[in-house]
Amino acid sequence: MRVIFMGTPDFAVPALEALCSSRHEVSLVVTQPDREKGRGKKIEMTPVKTCALAHHIPVFQPVKVKSEEAVSRLREEKPDVIVVAAFGQILSKEILDLPRFGCVNIHGSLLPKYRGAAPIQWAVLNGEEKSGITIMQMDEGIDTGDILLQEETMLSPKETTATLFERLSLMGGPLLLKALDQIEAGTITRTKQNPEEATYAKMLRREMGEISWRSSAEEIERKVRGMNPWPSAYTTWNGKQLKIWDCEVIDEDAGELPGVITNVEKQYFDVAAGHGQVRVEELQLEGKKRMKTADFLLGYHVKPGEAFTGRG
Repeated sequence: MRVIFMGTPDFAVPALEALCSSRHEVSLVVTQPDREKGRGKKIEMTPVKTCALAHHIPVFQPVKVKSEEAVSRLREEKPDVIVVAAFGQILSKEILDLPRFGCVNIHGSLLPKYRGAAPIQWAVLNGEEKSGITIMQMDEGIDTGDILLQEETMLSPKETTATLFERLSLMGGPLLLKALDQIEAGTITRTKQNPEEATYAKMLRREMGEISWRSSAEEIERKVRGMNPWPSAYTTWNGKQLKIWDCEVIDEDAGELPGVITNVEKQYFDVAAGHGQVRVEELQLEGKKRMKTADFLLGYHVKPGEAFTGRG
């Protein structure tokens, strides 16, 4: 089939690679405009653009894909199908109806659960036992279209957004190719989503990474994993931001106020939570590199009774 591929971040790259290695023809890649990154404000290409250029595929970067000019450019390609993977813009009905087989989306959850912008993060934050990839026929709603194919994966006890993101991105390509084969053959089964089972995964904001020590130790530990790599889970120690990258849950209450350091050993220190304690095993002080708590304690004096400040 003749395919237009729409995607922007790293998550979409394995699916584009799979298409490039298949019998299908990717005639055009559509991705977000190049943007300034980092302190140096250097203009960087999107990961999908980098992949497309490596395969000598034409790239189109409209500011607004719904514009008349953009729709006209897409129409020129006469696509059989448009494949969308974390593109970052909402498609108009005009675009959805343009290809012979419509538009299909690679979504990082088991729909109808976790519709929206951050399905992978919220699966970890909410302590889900499993997640997966959904290949969906797109309609005018936000992730409301018919389910075409799904594949599950179990989450490990130490699963982070980063590890789940990578695994789901690699699952998307093979499942997409299977769906395209069935779409072309007319054998695909379309399953309506049950709206009563739908949940919404809102986009993360930087301030959502701040730890509330009044939360349970279990909730804080999930935040540490769910906010990895961005925006990270953080608190304040001696006036500086302290990111926590790895921790364990201690079920036993220490009888201290939330946020108070209850115990310090060579390899870790424990902090009282609203219920239970958090054993901090990897961290990063503002302006310093990420390190094991054991290495941090060699250079910084941490003692029981000190308290982290912030949201309490």
